[in-house]
This record gives sequence, C-alpha cells and structure tokens, in this order.
Amino acid sequence: MAQSTTTTDMLAGLGRMAIAPVQELGRVAIFFFRGFLHLFSFPLQADKIIDQVYFIGMKSVFVICLTGAFTGMVLGLQGYYTLVKFGSEGLLGAAVALSLIREMGPVLTAIMIVARAGSAMAAEIGIMRISEQIDALETMDINPVRFLFSPRLGAALISFPFLTAIFDVVGIMGGYLTGSLLLGINSGLYFSRVESSVLMEDINGGFVKAFCFAAIVVTICCFQGYTTHMRKEGFGAKGVSLSTTSAVVISCVMILVADYVLTSFLL
Repeated sequence: MAQSTTTTDMLAGLGRMAIAPVQELGRVAIFFFRGFLHLFSFPLQADKIIDQVYFIGMKSVFVICLTGAFTGMVLGLQGYYTLVKFGSEGLLGAAVALSLIREMGPVLTAIMIVARAGSAMAAEIGIMRISEQIDALETMDINPVRFLFSPRLGAALISFPFLTAIFDVVGIMGGYLTGSLLLGINSGLYFSRVESSVLMEDINGGFVKAFCFAAIVVTICCFQGYTTHMRKEGFGAKGVSLSTTSAVVISCVMILVADYVLTSFLL
C-alpha cells in the first residue's frame, strides 16, 4: 500500500512538472494577445508609444552601433583568414553582409535590447506590482495590460527593425574597415560583392526575425514583471530581482530558439 502511494505521488509530481510549462506558455500567449489587441483599441496611445520608442529605440542606438561595429570587424578579420586559405578572400564582403543580415544582426540586436531595455521593463513593472500600483490601476478601471504592456509592444515592433538595419549597416562598415583598410582587400571588390550577394529576400528575412524577436522580448519581460507577485521563490525586492533575471535569461534563450525555427522556415 505504501509503495503504491509512493508511485502515485511520483506520477503526480511528473504530471505537475509536465503541465506547469504548458500552463505558463498559455498565460504568456493570452497576455500577448490581450496586449496586441489593445494596440488597436480607441483611444490610441500614440503618445505613450512614442515615449517607449525613445526609450527602447533611441536610447539603444549607441550600444547597437558599438556592438555592430565590433561584430563586423571581428567577422571581417575571422572571415579573411578563413577565406584566404581557399583563395577566396574576394568574397569577404558577401560573407560579412550575409552573416549580419541573415543571422547576427537580428539576434545580437535583440539580445542587446534585452540587456538594456528588457531588464528595465521587467524591473519597472515588477516594482509597480509589489507596490500595488497595478492594483490601483484596476481599482480606477484602467486596464493595466493596455496601459503598461501595449505601448511597449507597439514601440518594440517599430524599433527592432530600425535598430536591426542600423546594426547591419554599421557591421558591414566594420567589416570594410578590417578587410579593406587593414588587410588590403580592394574597396570596390568588397562593396560589389555585398551588392551582388545580398538579395531582397535576405533583408526581408532579417526583418521578419526582428518583428518576431520584438514580440518575444517585450512579452516575456513585461510578463515576468507583471507576475512578480506570483513567484514562489521570493517576495518584494527579491521577487523583482528574480523576475528581472528570469526575463533576461528566458528572453535570450527564446531568441536563439526562435532564430533556429525561423531560419529553418526562411531558408
């Protein structure tokens, strides 16, 4: 009898472990769709969206340019010493441009925004939750999802593609600095390879990834902050810190998972 009870408890524990991620995924999906639908409800929140575009987009331009420049320079350096072994160093421009536009541009842009803006969003909403400001919004009949999440989602959908484009352009110029000015590849050959190898479908694929990453990052970061009070590991300041950490880690992992899934469909 005791052994049967132990087996039942083990199966019940396994069942709870399997169901919990599905429940969490369902809550995140509902949270996203509620926020997305509120983007188109009147009155439109244009002023709040513009504020968030400044916070997510404009304030991230410097770090995006810095990261893009050094990423392109590293790609130029590594690509040159790889291609020269096969006598194909003239293809450096194509290698740098396609690597950035297809993969590294959208992924690294999203990860840098998670580090700079996503963590701040999770912490801000988490503090609002533990200080009962979100409860106050509900008391005043103000939808907190519409008020807190929808403007950030709209701003991310606007900002991510532009920041990705900036990253790609700066990265290509970084590859030019390394490949042409430092290693001696002809400048005209570098840019002609970029022009001939990059197709519109490559650029469109990068923008599709940027839109998807925008939805993933903002949804996860805002959801983690919004549900801070539901964490079992800690409450108050500790809960906010755990929510912020979870937001950054989960967002980065989901960016890489989504990148693989999207690449498998876009190739």
